[in-house]
Amino acid sequence: MKLPLATSPGLKVGLLGGSFNPAHEGHRLVSLMALRQLQLDQVWWLVSPQNPLKSAGDMAPLNVRTQSAKLCAAHPRIVVTDIETHLGTRFTIDTVDALQTRYAQVHFVWLMGADNMVQLPRWARWRELVETIPMAIYPRPGFNLRARLSPAATTYRSRWLDASDAARLPRLKAPAICFLEGPQNPISATKLRQET
Repeated sequence: MKLPLATSPGLKVGLLGGSFNPAHEGHRLVSLMALRQLQLDQVWWLVSPQNPLKSAGDMAPLNVRTQSAKLCAAHPRIVVTDIETHLGTRFTIDTVDALQTRYAQVHFVWLMGADNMVQLPRWARWRELVETIPMAIYPRPGFNLRARLSPAATTYRSRWLDASDAARLPRLKAPAICFLEGPQNPISATKLRQET
């Protein structure tokens, strides 16, 4: 199967998964800050066909979400893709496994907001995920302390990396978790949908 992404050996890539229903400036901010702090070559926005933890009821069609994400990303090093459709994966751990197998010479980092770190134990095989890919956690208003005290974070407390060493994260063996620093955007896709 030919996959729609080109890479080169040694590339450092951040993976930002989500429904992007719709994509917004918060996603872009996380990506730009991760590019800088982690010294990444690219960030891939993995537009999910259907998030297993979210209702399909108010989900825009995949092609609509992908196109709006491309418009929002508007950056040469942010790559928007529906690669999970091509991989046939549903859960994050399966997507990460597939990407690491197909792009074995790429250094991947999982990017997520502090709000997702809080609810990570709801994800399928979350411990396996943490032990498979280094993770960078970006601050979100109202979630930062909760994220650091969350079961997922405290389980791997000995594997935390200081934000000042964030650039080392892409080449570290998992588990490795870094809480990034930077401006916080309170926007959420749920609020955007409610306003339209």
